[in-house]
Amino acid sequence: MRTEAGLEAVFVKAVAFAAEKHRNQRRKDADASPYINHPIALANVLANEAGVRDVAVLCAAILHDTIEDTETTAVELDEAFGAHITSIVLEVTDDKSLEKHVRKQHQIDHAPHSSPEAKLVKLADKICNLRDILASPPSDWSIERKVAYFDWAEQVVSGLRGTHTGLEAVFDSLRARHVEFV
Repeated sequence: MRTEAGLEAVFVKAVAFAAEKHRNQRRKDADASPYINHPIALANVLANEAGVRDVAVLCAAILHDTIEDTETTAVELDEAFGAHITSIVLEVTDDKSLEKHVRKQHQIDHAPHSSPEAKLVKLADKICNLRDILASPPSDWSIERKVAYFDWAEQVVSGLRGTHTGLEAVFDSLRARHVEFV
């Protein structure tokens, strides 16, 4: 059994790993903010808004885009963080070899069948993405594209409902803010 200090060390290792993997990446927002801000925001939502203390979930939140958006492999993650964290990351990883509309539909279809841990990461991801779109959307996104993203995110989250009422309420409040904004 790992000690609490050992669990904290795994989380810090995940942050350092993700920071290195995403070091040259930027978000698509108007400010081109550092990409690592996004996974850190997910972990913050989970730990500080949802009260999640499961280190595997928090590590998966930090690592959730490493396979999808960097050269990281599942084997590399497994060697560094073990099978459990890697399995959560794989559940929330899009297959970039598929066309975008297929990936988006897969997220909708897969959401209800995800593990409870993956559902938490996915909820936090959608919350953070909606917050980013509301606060600082990509400069080339039209109102229609923003609306389409919010509508799609609602379809994904509908398959995650029953996972965490607090996170679902946060998502719903963001969705309502967007409706008022449009």
